Amino acid sequence: MTHSPIQIAVVAFEGISAFHLAVPGVVFRESRHGQPHFALTVCSAEGTKLSTSAGYAIEVQATLALLDHADIVVIPSWRNPDETPPTALLDALKRAHQRDAMIVGLCLGAYVVAEAGLLDGKHATTHWEYGDHFTKRFPKVQLSADVLYLQEERIVTSAGTAAGMDCCLYLVRELAGAEMANRIARRLVVPPHRQGGQAQFIESPVPSAERDHHLAQQLDWIRANLHRPLDIDGLAEHAHMSRRSFTRHFRQLTGSSVSQWLLNERLTLAQQLLETSSYPIEAIAEKSGFGSTVSLRQQFRKRFGVSPQAWRKSFAAVRSKAN
Repeated sequence: MTHSPIQIAVVAFEGISAFHLAVPGVVFRESRHGQPHFALTVCSAEGTKLSTSAGYAIEVQATLALLDHADIVVIPSWRNPDETPPTALLDALKRAHQRDAMIVGLCLGAYVVAEAGLLDGKHATTHWEYGDHFTKRFPKVQLSADVLYLQEERIVTSAGTAAGMDCCLYLVRELAGAEMANRIARRLVVPPHRQGGQAQFIESPVPSAERDHHLAQQLDWIRANLHRPLDIDGLAEHAHMSRRSFTRHFRQLTGSSVSQWLLNERLTLAQQLLETSSYPIEAIAEKSGFGSTVSLRQQFRKRFGVSPQAWRKSFAAVRSKAN
């Protein structure tokens, strides 16, 4: 049985960043059982032939009329945070939002979404360098300029550059499951999942010393042992470090506290097991290190807004439609 692919419209414009335009395209082209799960089309907000910031031109045939039918509308960036986007684009975004399409503003694309009035009273993010500027321009938006991406209702915004890829992978995970998101991440050679609440800027984003390389290896060990009752003191001892040194280097390397990182990894593992295995909920709670079904349900509902069983049923329905 085939299924209709999710229709994604990506809006290009004069002077667009070639990288930002390419990100949705490389993420949303994966298929399932030979059937495309997403159908992505680039449309133009300003004519058919557009220049890019990379110095070459692109030709785009689709127009903003595409936004009247798309399931997801992606604004991959914006060329100038001080420039008001074209009225036709803002009106098309409003119409798409009114019919409940998902609106995604990557990097400075959040400016376009905000200019359309769709972020008033909502939480959003954008590139950290423009945090103060964005807040002054859009005081009705509750900006969190220190996170990678976030979603409120049917609107998603992200930080700059690589965070746009994290955001797109997050959408794949939400719409098609962790298995597909992981497969795409492997193809792109990027981390399969970075939580949206992770800091945009990490003090030491890559290992800068032998100790950090050693700690990076410890993260792989932790992921393989999430079923164990792990705590900070035990992890520090396993890494042959003092608790204070371990927690400091851990935050420098991951941008997160040990406890929050552990919770994120355990929730991710629980998601994968719910989507890809027939283990009962009790076994998944044990394998992902929550210890009890009560703890798993509480943390899962707090993070995702649904129970583990409801999550499993939703992806079972997706699989049955695809097969």
